[in-house]
Amino acid sequence: MSGRKVITERHVTDAKQAGNNTIVAPPGALVTPLASDAARAAGISIVFGNAQPSTESPSSPANDLICIGSDHGGFDLKKELKDYLQKAGRTVQDVGVDAPRSCDYPDYAYAVSRMVAEGKAGLGIMIDGVGVGSAMVCNKVPGIRAACAYNEFAAWNARAHNNANVLTLGSRSMGPEVVKRIVDVFLATEFEGGRHSKRVNKIKDLENRFNR
Repeated sequence: MSGRKVITERHVTDAKQAGNNTIVAPPGALVTPLASDAARAAGISIVFGNAQPSTESPSSPANDLICIGSDHGGFDLKKELKDYLQKAGRTVQDVGVDAPRSCDYPDYAYAVSRMVAEGKAGLGIMIDGVGVGSAMVCNKVPGIRAACAYNEFAAWNARAHNNANVLTLGSRSMGPEVVKRIVDVFLATEFEGGRHSKRVNKIKDLENRFNR
């Protein structure tokens, strides 16, 4: 999948353990503040050059699919974002709304979340006026960890630390270019695991407790 590479603290740790004193990041990569601090402390340089070929196994078509939805307030932004993602080579499924007529955001937030929860999409994006209401709906669906991100760092943290699988956005609180940058980071970031896994597992335990 195409997207903006994110250099995290884990990349620095891996480089240190491998005895490398340089990390080569592709042009346009985002270096997180924690990665910068860790690299400085370890004496590792982060340089920008050509991206190296990936050695990861190809993901499944379902994991590559991005499910996107909106209410009437997010309809125009959804259209622009969908076009942006498709031009970047991403596979997008739009679950509605299909016209800017008045509707209820819970219906479309649920549609996005269900696609992700059932494994039919790898990640979901839902847009309403502010993003908060949709996040509330999405997080009622078992298996969903939705984050209402308002900047690039929040998007990175939601994925790297919280393993969020749905991003909610507000069309009335952010402009389209800001939203595109947020989405780029969200889609490019992988869950770091490690110490964050036990915290995400506690979220799952709470979910299971109330869904018995």
